[in-house]
Amino acid sequence: MLNNSSLSVIMPAYNEAARIGPVVRSALGYADEVVVVDDGSADETAAVARASGARVIRQDNAGYIAAVKRGFREATGEVVVTMDADGEHCVEDIPRLVKPILDGEADLVLGRRPEIARLSERFLNWLTHFRVKVHDSGTGFRALRRELALKLELKGRCICGVSVLEPAALGARIAEVPIELTQVEKPRRIAWFHLPQVWYVVKWLRM
Repeated sequence: MLNNSSLSVIMPAYNEAARIGPVVRSALGYADEVVVVDDGSADETAAVARASGARVIRQDNAGYIAAVKRGFREATGEVVVTMDADGEHCVEDIPRLVKPILDGEADLVLGRRPEIARLSERFLNWLTHFRVKVHDSGTGFRALRRELALKLELKGRCICGVSVLEPAALGARIAEVPIELTQVEKPRRIAWFHLPQVWYVVKWLRM
């Protein structure tokens, strides 16, 4: 859909029936397909996403990374964009995210958030910055070449750090562009998984 390159948007989703419909419909205005990976939702997430035009893949509750990797395998586009299903990410930012890839300047483009609220995530970014000079290694809004996406193992408790360090180790060119966020009213749990994630990041830094 953009510069003759096919584009897939991948949305991992868990219990987002109340929010996902408008997000899918808006994203379809920028992409050739929207692939929603329903990670074992207990509500009507899959039905709402399908009715809104998405291709829906259902899996048992295996977590965010598993859902992202499933989306990489199922997507058909030459370029893939991952984004949240809750409406926090602005679909209007998609063209700016994919532009460095389409221009041949990058293989992975991170959507840099205006602010990173969690101290633990800022610490993981600080660690990652020793190896790769980026500022938002944990953003869920990113674009990458599908051929790169399919090579990624993404071992860890979350994507923070590893989703930048592993592509860099594969020789990927990495860029960042600023994005906007929409305020979404939903509970925010303490990210205890950031504690063991430090080990995965340090492991990459020692390679």
